Amino acid sequence: MRHAVLFSVLSGAAVAAPLLAVLDAAPARLAARPAGLAAHAGAPGAAGPRVVEYRGLRVPVPAGWAVHRLDTDPTRCVRYDRHAVYLGRPGPQQDCPARVVGRTEAVHIEPAGNGRSARTVVHADKMASLTIAPNLDHETRLTLPEAGVTITGVYGADPGRLQRMLRGTRLSAKWTASPASPARPAVRRVAPPPDPTAPASAEPAPAASAPAEPAPAVPRGDAGLDRPWVRGKGFDTCTAPSLATMRAWKPSFKVTNIYIGGAARGCAQPNLTASWVRQVREMGYRITPTYVGLQAPCGSRPQRFTAKNAAKQGAKAAVNAARKARALGIPEGQPIYYDMEAYDSKKSGCKAAVLRFVDRWVRKLEAEGYVPCLYSSAKSGIRDVGRATGISKPAAIWFANWNGRASVYDDPHLPDAWWSPHRRIKQYRGGHKEKHGGVTLNIDSNIVDGRVY
Repeated sequence: MRHAVLFSVLSGAAVAAPLLAVLDAAPARLAARPAGLAAHAGAPGAAGPRVVEYRGLRVPVPAGWAVHRLDTDPTRCVRYDRHAVYLGRPGPQQDCPARVVGRTEAVHIEPAGNGRSARTVVHADKMASLTIAPNLDHETRLTLPEAGVTITGVYGADPGRLQRMLRGTRLSAKWTASPASPARPAVRRVAPPPDPTAPASAEPAPAASAPAEPAPAVPRGDAGLDRPWVRGKGFDTCTAPSLATMRAWKPSFKVTNIYIGGAARGCAQPNLTASWVRQVREMGYRITPTYVGLQAPCGSRPQRFTAKNAAKQGAKAAVNAARKARALGIPEGQPIYYDMEAYDSKKSGCKAAVLRFVDRWVRKLEAEGYVPCLYSSAKSGIRDVGRATGISKPAAIWFANWNGRASVYDDPHLPDAWWSPHRRIKQYRGGHKEKHGGVTLNIDSNIVDGRVY
């Protein structure tokens, strides 16, 4: 995507460890601040604009937004469905709900050089002219060399509010390359950010939190990786867990889900890299890559396609999903599931739009070389697509019916003849906590007899 900003290169200077200074932390300093900047960052009922300082930045925080310091709260889930500013790197295991779908305006600022490429490098004095063009991910990512940070911003339906906030970000006059306090950790050198002109499909470096030890090899055969389908227990959760957690959970599960992208993907994915995918597969997991894009016109999320543009958006989603899969090292010929959340299928116009969207998703994703699949509610998306005529249909389904029955057949909403055999996954229980190998996660439970990577 494009930004009307000036490109530059980070010089590789040494910078201090993260520092967050809330403006009302020292009341004596408030008088020196301009009017309107003295509200507590995160105080209930605080009125007017607030500003927080992080490393070399002074960041305006709109009224009502929360501010979270990830260095002191490492299990905090970086959620994109709430107005918030997140400062620092998340810990290796975020405490996220099983399912967060949808986005609003939110900002995450972390030290640069964490292995995830920024799309734009921009000098701080150009932030006032930053332009965020609407895009399929509803997200922008940029690096500010002077502060040694990367900013990820997401938005709901219109990037305008996010753009206004980021345009107000400025360098702090107090910023230096030395630690702010002797009590802080030693100076950390920030690596130059990746070349913004590098191909999008290049494999990102592993996340800093990922364990370095190699995973055990996996035997081929009935439970191996050489079949397009598998039977067994599965789980899905909002953000890709740490590799250590995946190892701890492996004796209990065969299948896990990953959310590879999309305008309605609700959680940050700091662990999800091509290296993570490869190592999890080497542990013996099978994976259901899932793309969480625009939702039905009568759905509850703000990210929606319309009756008019449904087919066009279905094709765009397929192209973007294929690009995301390639970046994670998922080869062509593998399944990608589109996450179409529940909607009111009694509304005929809405249902017709969903069918047009799915038809184009299927045809375009096939043209991209991947196997098109669909996740949805048994009572809406799956049933509507199953009954439809004259459309291209997904090769396999993942349906939600939280009735507690761990069986892919004998569902009251789906005839057994649909997507049979080995083309079904059922999400039979919604968000809840489970503990395996001494590690607890909030998950949805799945039973699998279907297409996987």
